[in-house]
Amino acid sequence: MNMKRVRFILATRNKGKLIEFQKLLPEIDLICMDDIEELKGLRIEEDGKTFLENAIKKAKTVANISRSPSIADDSGLVVYALGGRPGIYSSRFAGEDATDLENNLKLLKEMEGIKDRRASFICVIAVSSPKGKIFTYEGRCEGIITEKMIGDKGFGYDPLFYYPPLRKTFAQMDTEEKNKVSHRAIAIRKLRDDLPNIIKALEDEACR
Repeated sequence: MNMKRVRFILATRNKGKLIEFQKLLPEIDLICMDDIEELKGLRIEEDGKTFLENAIKKAKTVANISRSPSIADDSGLVVYALGGRPGIYSSRFAGEDATDLENNLKLLKEMEGIKDRRASFICVIAVSSPKGKIFTYEGRCEGIITEKMIGDKGFGYDPLFYYPPLRKTFAQMDTEEKNKVSHRAIAIRKLRDDLPNIIKALEDEACR
C-alpha cells in the first residue's frame, strides 16, 4: 500500500498483543498506552455487554485523551458448553487481576467431565479517530478446548485452544503460523484492507 504513514495508539499494555498488531500492520506506526505519558496508569473499565461495545469504548477513550487515532480490540474465548463463558470476561475469568495461568486452570476445572469441548476465539477491533469516528472489524477462529495445557508460546488461553486443521494448540504455533489463522489476525487483515479508507477519513477530519 502506498499511503502516508500515520501513528496509531493501541489501547493495551499487553506487549504480546502489540507485537502481533505490529507484525500484521507494517504500514502504520503503532505504539501502546505506556508510550504516552497521559495514558500511563489509565484503567478503562470494560463494562460493555459485548466485545464490540468494549472495543469501541477503549478506542474512543484513548483517542479522546491522546488526540491521536487509536486501535482497540476486545477478544475472548467463547466455550459452547459453558453457555458462551468466559466471553467478555476472558481476561478476568479467575478474578479481576488473574494471571493467564489462573484463568487457564479455572477453565480446565469448569470443563472437567464435559465431552463437548468446542470453542471459538473471537476478536472485535475498533478504530477511533480523535473526534470519535469509528471503524469496526471482527475475526473468529473455531477450535477445541484441550484437557491440559499444551505448548509454551503465545499468551492467554493459547495453551488450551486446539486448532484441528494444524493439529496444534495456539501455544504450539510459531508466530507466522498463528498469524495466518488466529481470530485477531483475521480481524486485523480486515482492518488492513480498509486502511486507505481509514487514512482518508483521518485526513478529512484533520482538514475540518
